[in-house]
Amino acid sequence: MLESTAEFLRCARCGSKLELESFEIKKEIEEGILECKKCKLVFPIIAKIPILWDDFVNYLSSRKVLSGKLYQLAINAKMKSFLKESMSKTVFVDDRTALEDRWSKIYQNSKHSKFYSTITNHLDSLPKSDLVLEHGCSIGMTSTFLADSHKMVFGIDRSFSALLIAKKSYKENLDYVVADSLSSVFAKLQFNLVIALNILELVEPVDLLKHISKQITSGYFVLSDPYDFDRGINSVKKPLDESQLRTLLQKFGFKITSKTKNPSYIPWNLKLNPRATLNYKVDLIIGKK
Repeated sequence: MLESTAEFLRCARCGSKLELESFEIKKEIEEGILECKKCKLVFPIIAKIPILWDDFVNYLSSRKVLSGKLYQLAINAKMKSFLKESMSKTVFVDDRTALEDRWSKIYQNSKHSKFYSTITNHLDSLPKSDLVLEHGCSIGMTSTFLADSHKMVFGIDRSFSALLIAKKSYKENLDYVVADSLSSVFAKLQFNLVIALNILELVEPVDLLKHISKQITSGYFVLSDPYDFDRGINSVKKPLDESQLRTLLQKFGFKITSKTKNPSYIPWNLKLNPRATLNYKVDLIIGKK
């Protein structure tokens, strides 16, 4: 984690300012603790990545294999003690570690999909910003691209595995946080550009759009989606189609750009393995406040 990042981060539960204790510092804070004095919550920084989950024990409970990996990655005795205590409180359920590892590799293998070049071309046409946030940044392909031309870029994702890959591309103006997109980790901080690519199936769309609309007073919101909402018991409760999404964005104060008023069908090819590819047609929308 960049030392400057601590100035922007807030408690994932209440949005209060956090106190930083660093254990290991090189170019970045390699390991440390962010603590909320109000909620009495502790958020670990491990392998340069802050994990700002409002219930860290709950985060570990669905990631048993990751729990052991975090313990192995930990350097400081205080961190190992914190992890050991947290792991002792977990009630392990379905382990998401393998799933998150698998999708991290899929995104790595699919980084040459035409989808990403199309998105970056659109992003290049937007004004340069002081503060940028990407929700569901995964392995950081888009965030890394944005850091070349914008002042400060943050990526947020639930997957520690994905962010571990993203952190391999060091930039002085780019950092990542493990957190829920609907949490208060950036509190009332205002961004000039917010991106959410293909994540409406993973977070309740209406809640996400409402949350993001509060993060932008003046700027752009870039989102895309294939509208593949069929996820069984994990499906969102209120899916949106192309028309509903545009209507809702306008309700939240965004003006849809002329180029994205009509639904688009951008190819997004995901290489699942050497013999299987998942092919989507993705809709792109750019809103401006």
